[in-house]
Amino acid sequence: MELRQATVAANGLRFGLLETGPADGPLALCLHGFPDSAWSWRHLLPELGRAGFHAVAPFLRGYHPTEVPADARYQTGALVADACALHGALGGDGRAVLVGHDWGALTSYGAAALAPERWRRVVAMAVPPAPAVASAFFSYAQLRRSWYMFFFQLPLAEAAVGLDDLGFIDRLWADWSPGYDAGDDLPRVKDCLRGPANLGAALGYYRALFDPARQSAELGAEQAATQAPTPQPTLYLHGADDGCMGPELVQGETVLGHLGPGSRVALVPGAGHFLHLERPEAVDGLVVEFVTEG
Repeated sequence: MELRQATVAANGLRFGLLETGPADGPLALCLHGFPDSAWSWRHLLPELGRAGFHAVAPFLRGYHPTEVPADARYQTGALVADACALHGALGGDGRAVLVGHDWGALTSYGAAALAPERWRRVVAMAVPPAPAVASAFFSYAQLRRSWYMFFFQLPLAEAAVGLDDLGFIDRLWADWSPGYDAGDDLPRVKDCLRGPANLGAALGYYRALFDPARQSAELGAEQAATQAPTPQPTLYLHGADDGCMGPELVQGETVLGHLGPGSRVALVPGAGHFLHLERPEAVDGLVVEFVTEG
């Protein structure tokens, strides 16, 4: 199915997006992570469209062509507010489903907990619920993988990431999804982040994560929701070879304890961090089967 490019106004921003499927179908909102773009869902969107969903993948706040927010709010609670606003702007109802990868996964947990009446089912990939991995995250092995989060706190991070036509991003993808040929993905990712304001926005997500001064009290409810259990049935998928978030973080029963009844956890063999791009035939089937149940 052809992917259409469009824009929509939500939560005070103009979002660029990709969409397919019937406009009157239930909304399937697909949220990407870092460093990525809405094109990350180019395999899944058509499958969701064929299943009858109005499948939509927005470019997250600050990622070109979506606007850079004038208020520089990049805390996870702002992403949650965006997702819920997009639900309304795109005509979503109680049949809507959420699909999120990386930052999109964290956003999906929060949006599902904040407004459970809007989302029937949730699929999250590559980043488990924060409370489920709180202690394991500080293991030596995971801290080695997560060095970039701390590097991004430095004032010169933008300059370093921007060197050699954003070559830093090529190296992250190579480390996180070893063996995957990202030649079709990286040019689109870089188009979203090549502008200095766009790159600063993407790094701003990480800076807001660690700096309370960058978090707005007005988004307190949205921020708190990111730590709350997801009430809906949720499918959590993780690449067995993930070089960003180690698969040892995914302890099935621990993750399931933060997800709603009817949830499932699965490791995808032969896939790293960008599992939906590396193994689309496996991941798309699992997602479509799950969101069409019930």
